[in-house]
Amino acid sequence: AKLKSFAAKIIQLLKEWTETFPYDFQDEKSMKELKEIAHRITQCDEENGTVKKIISQMTQNLLMTLSARSQYQEIREKFRQPVTDKGTILKTKPQSTQKDILSVCCDPLILAQQLTYIELERVSNIYPEDLMQIVSHMDSLDNHKCRGDVTKTYTLEAYDNWFNCLSMLVATEICRVVKKKQRTRMVEFFIDVARECFNIGNFNSMMAII
Repeated sequence: AKLKSFAAKIIQLLKEWTETFPYDFQDEKSMKELKEIAHRITQCDEENGTVKKIISQMTQNLLMTLSARSQYQEIREKFRQPVTDKGTILKTKPQSTQKDILSVCCDPLILAQQLTYIELERVSNIYPEDLMQIVSHMDSLDNHKCRGDVTKTYTLEAYDNWFNCLSMLVATEICRVVKKKQRTRMVEFFIDVARECFNIGNFNSMMAII
């Protein structure tokens, strides 16, 4: 009975660990150790099929999380690669194909909602361990120590880059308009978008637009 009670506590610990800090299990050694512990727990309570099911589900969720984050990193790396001069691309494109944002979406509320979807997608990929790595890295800098084991925080970087991209998009859309009336309309449009972002509670996009 004591062994079963102990096994239940270990399962709870591993479940919370794998959900909160999945990066701890991204190398083969730590994953092997996790599987060995899970196997021993299963042997302690072989009669209980629920234990096997919980461990199997925990392992599956962990593998899915690590796979998703790996794909996210690959996508980020592709976007980080240098691109050709955007100004040159705009000049070579025919004027008819150069659409401004008003021709794509003229409703401030809809644009604010779409920006919020992007914000939520970026935030959903940030885990507590990403923040812990930043704190740990800052501590090592304060102590003048070099830490080579700090994992690249792609998710925080992606969130920061999105803020800068949105700011540049707003500035570009306003500056590319030649006529003053159209430029005034564009500024007013983005003010309305920022207001709608505020109403939704999307303060990050609101600050990027401002």
